[in-house]
Amino acid sequence: MNDQYNDPGSPVQRRLPNGYSVVIQDGDALYLSGQGASPAGDRPFLDRVSLTTLASERLFRCGDDEYETFVDWLDLGARTFLTRRESATAVPNYLVRTLTGPRAGAPPGEAAWDTAARPLTDFRDPTPQLRGITKKIVTYTRDDGTPLSFTLFLPPGYREGTRLPTVIDAYPLEYSDPQTAGQVSGTEHSFLRLGGTSSLFFLLDGYAVLSDVAMPVIGDPDTAYDTFIEQLVASAAAAIDKAVALGVTDRARVGIMGHSHGGLMTATILAHSDLCRAGIARSGAYNHTMRPFGFQSERRTLWQAMDNYIRLSPVMHADKIKEPLLIIHGAVDQNPGTVPLQSEKLFEAVRGTGGTVRLLMLPHEEHGYRSREAVEHVLAEQLDWFGRYVKNAPAR
Repeated sequence: MNDQYNDPGSPVQRRLPNGYSVVIQDGDALYLSGQGASPAGDRPFLDRVSLTTLASERLFRCGDDEYETFVDWLDLGARTFLTRRESATAVPNYLVRTLTGPRAGAPPGEAAWDTAARPLTDFRDPTPQLRGITKKIVTYTRDDGTPLSFTLFLPPGYREGTRLPTVIDAYPLEYSDPQTAGQVSGTEHSFLRLGGTSSLFFLLDGYAVLSDVAMPVIGDPDTAYDTFIEQLVASAAAAIDKAVALGVTDRARVGIMGHSHGGLMTATILAHSDLCRAGIARSGAYNHTMRPFGFQSERRTLWQAMDNYIRLSPVMHADKIKEPLLIIHGAVDQNPGTVPLQSEKLFEAVRGTGGTVRLLMLPHEEHGYRSREAVEHVLAEQLDWFGRYVKNAPAR
């Protein structure tokens, strides 16, 4: 399920007048489109698959120096379809592509058909000041040999060799084997936009940002969470070591943040390591005994793995969270695993044991934050918190 490199894509559909969507069938064939993950980054594609022989023919594949995705068929009979193309410097625009004929000698995996393209839109860059931001996919390995990756963003005007305060933004995922855990996802060629409460806003305040940092939890699905803490700490250490080796990160000024399961990750790494100077945990769950019938991918109940439920609950280790922690939560979060009480109790535990902690409860917000007031408030709190405790942190 997690093997992105061999993902065949999803069936292309069309919407009926009654509102339902159905798979487009063309004779004995259907069409599959996918993100086209590869070790060099995503290269989206469109395939035609025979329902009789299951043979697949690649009609279109994104180039290796841009990012272009299939959107929809315009005229199946005329073999014309719509794509959306962008690059690191070119704003996304739509193209009309027409299949013109088979391509001789196409390498495996590449498009077996030629296409002619004409522009359909001419949107302009709404934020040219962001084009100074640079983006790069970085690969490395964990101490146990697991291949990992993150997307490195550097602020406008960055001078090579300058060590910057750094933000790690991640979300743990579960895998049954190291090879799928280490697969690269994303592309260096997408057009950068900033929105919502994204960690990328830290770039405008002079930080380096390690985004989509791989935090795999690898093992048998029944017992993978037995080593949850150890694997998170090892992954964070590997990412920091790599960013330091690249010459972009000041090891003494690293902050970590995450949302939901990423919030649990943040509190866990602060409690069980000294890798980061501060953390921001948003809408997370920090006491697993409050959700006793399983959490995330943990299949066992509290009564089957009581020691693990307690060991993996940051509330139980609040006395070890010595780095400043900002906790954010929507006041009406309806996700049963991340009720607002989770953040309230972690705040009380860290404060009660002498830690530096701040709790921000957002009125009327659910698991994600949507209102302009909430989004701007969260951004202001995040920038202020890491500004005080990461960017301008005193010596340890």
